Amino acid sequence: MATTDDQMRAYYEQGKERDRLAAPKGALELERSQEILLRRLPPAPATVADIGGGPGRYALWLAELGHTVHHRDLMELHVAQLASWANPSIRTAYGDARDVDLPDASVDAVLLLGPLYHLPAREDRIRALQEARRIVRSGGPVFVAVISRWAPRLDGVIQERLYEIRPDFLSLLPDIERTGSLPPVVQDGFVGHTHRPDELVDEVAEAGLHLEDLVGVEGLPLSATDLASRVGDPAAWSVLLDAARAVERVPELLGLSPHLIATATRPRAS
Repeated sequence: MATTDDQMRAYYEQGKERDRLAAPKGALELERSQEILLRRLPPAPATVADIGGGPGRYALWLAELGHTVHHRDLMELHVAQLASWANPSIRTAYGDARDVDLPDASVDAVLLLGPLYHLPAREDRIRALQEARRIVRSGGPVFVAVISRWAPRLDGVIQERLYEIRPDFLSLLPDIERTGSLPPVVQDGFVGHTHRPDELVDEVAEAGLHLEDLVGVEGLPLSATDLASRVGDPAAWSVLLDAARAVERVPELLGLSPHLIATATRPRAS
């Protein structure tokens, strides 16, 4: 029987992640995530750890801003894809978010924009957050992205109509929303853990980090057709971004966004 790790690897080995953020849906996630990161990123030049950074879209962006980036990922494919850019400001290697090969207090900021998706055990998620706390300097920001507990229903069912591919998916939703465990909908499909906002808040605190902010990224999910029409229309795209900003911190609306980002800091030594 395939383990969660095997399923995760089967999904990413298809190579789809490299171009995911270029599609209309991914473009919204990317632009909003960059906007949220820029609120707390230290000015360049700084040293940033991009842990679980996938094929490196954020690492390349950070390097363009003038930062030095230490990129780590569990997928050898992603490491190779980023290494092919031969960017001297990026140092990429295989690495596990739960055991990062960087010294204590050696970076100015940490990105965890993917590892918590694929750590079903709470103790592993806490360990990844603790590692981020260990490697960031005192007062430095740690950015943590998670998938909303209601993304399978609002994004997967309403937006992507996954029930047309797997009719029994609708019957799985109550258990997914109770446990947070998202199974693959299709062969070699995405598998991961989904968070309630308060669950993320608790995990950040348990790891010894101080929560500075928690926001929804995209706002209410839209259909792929609607997103595609807006991405080519600057006025419509601006309205969409503004709407996401307007509701990003409304407590009762946080779970509507497919992704949440927590900004935390390592407390300064007294």
